[in-house]
Amino acid sequence: MAGRTRRTLTRSPAFWDTSALVPLCVRQRITPQVTAYYHAHEIVVWWFTPVEIASALARLKRMRQLDPADCAQAHRLAMALSDSWFLIRPSDALRTRAMQLVDQYDLRAADALQLSAALEWCEGAPRGRVFLTADQKLQAAAVLCGFSVLPI
Repeated sequence: MAGRTRRTLTRSPAFWDTSALVPLCVRQRITPQVTAYYHAHEIVVWWFTPVEIASALARLKRMRQLDPADCAQAHRLAMALSDSWFLIRPSDALRTRAMQLVDQYDLRAADALQLSAALEWCEGAPRGRVFLTADQKLQAAAVLCGFSVLPI
């Protein structure tokens, strides 16, 4: 089993893909919806998520959708979020499952790792577990795996 950080969850947990977390750090069209989910659900993430958030913020800065000050603020918000989330760590089993998911659901590597981490989190029993993502292909794969996917 993948290593997990140990902390007590106080709200209903949900697995959060990076595409659902970035709008908590940067004002986007879906920010109000994910903010409501944040108030209802604890954040469970894959170990690589902080790198994906940093990449997304850097891309927004390069595209001039964020100025340097806003980008710095977004990084601070991401760090604050990371202080409270539940982290699914890498393992050989998680990687093996991700390799299967790539083929099974035609996912990119990073998305397969996200979905594999979510399956690790729920110990392979996703029924009734919430998965949050703005990525349509990842949403479809999560539903096929048995997760409850909330609309974003």
